Amino acid sequence: MKIGIVCYPTFGGSGVVATELGLELSKRGHEIHFITYSQPVRLELLSNNVHFHEVHVPEYPLFHYQPYELALSSKLVDMVKLHGIELLHVHYAIPHAYAAFMAQQMLLDEGLLVPIVTTLHGTDITLVGNHPFYKPAVTFSINKSDAVTSVSESLKNDTLRLFNIKKDIHVVPNFIDLEKHTNNFTDCQRAMMANDKERIVTHISNMREVKQIPDVIKIFYNIQKELPAKLMMVGEGPEKEGAELLVTELGIEDKVIFFGNSNEIDRILCFSDLFLLPSETESFGLAALEAMASGVPVISTNTGGLPEVNEDGFSGYLSDVNAVTDMSANAIKILKDLNTLNTFKSNAKAQSRKFDIHNIVPQYEAIYEQTLERFSEMVIN
Repeated sequence: MKIGIVCYPTFGGSGVVATELGLELSKRGHEIHFITYSQPVRLELLSNNVHFHEVHVPEYPLFHYQPYELALSSKLVDMVKLHGIELLHVHYAIPHAYAAFMAQQMLLDEGLLVPIVTTLHGTDITLVGNHPFYKPAVTFSINKSDAVTSVSESLKNDTLRLFNIKKDIHVVPNFIDLEKHTNNFTDCQRAMMANDKERIVTHISNMREVKQIPDVIKIFYNIQKELPAKLMMVGEGPEKEGAELLVTELGIEDKVIFFGNSNEIDRILCFSDLFLLPSETESFGLAALEAMASGVPVISTNTGGLPEVNEDGFSGYLSDVNAVTDMSANAIKILKDLNTLNTFKSNAKAQSRKFDIHNIVPQYEAIYEQTLERFSEMVIN
């Protein structure tokens, strides 16, 4: 198949999943065309089966906000015609499914039939989509898609609760390429971060308010009172400055390292002992899955799709949102005893295998095939 993939090309989970999906599909013989405003961060190599097409948005004084959806839909039309793309897989209802539908209608006008598969990732539903200004457009975009998937059962239920959806929603969970998370380092240089007696705790996110960054700091503050530990904070975002101030107020500057965005997540997870994700909500929890794939147990909230990823008492522990005391106690329970820590590390790795990319991608292929078949029958009739 020739598949066009539309996504955000950033460090966020949806962009990472879309990129990894496209790369795996290319290995399975499909021709993949990424169509977005810059090359996705995880798209390192282009090949005969992997192509990138940049969406340019020219600036006009007439527009106060430049019309990306218009530029994207026009680019989709051009790329479908130029490369014979058979199916569009768009990640996020707004603006991508919306733009894809407009492209589909323009192509139909020229006698070209291209179905749309839309994957819902979370904030397009729970934050952006639920805003009264965007709700009609999100509902329309989902219902006009030819197939719809969500990354968790929780997100599917939220979508059906918040919107008047007439389409079936298939749950296809996020995934991990376990081969890429096999530590090949002869020395992951743990000694650069901490001494042998210190436990290393890690948090990775875009540091938005929903990630409850102050709770990460407070949980670690309680941990380091009980045992020697260091905290690795990875990512950039609006809550980072406040986190740095809180670290200073608590007097633990020498125990916390702020990395900013990093392309060495695998190396950071290599020497991590525990991952903290006390989010207010997570549609899936890809960061938690990546940690578990590296053998790092997870302390998380029990919100959204996290209970579908992190098994309570096995790969880590689940707690209510803002339950800092409970999460701190669970973290200390894992970290205090080396045998317990090693058991949880092994369990985390085992839990991640359920989400191996080779188990999940065939589910998308089946949806593509069913959608193409159904779409062609619908058009014929």
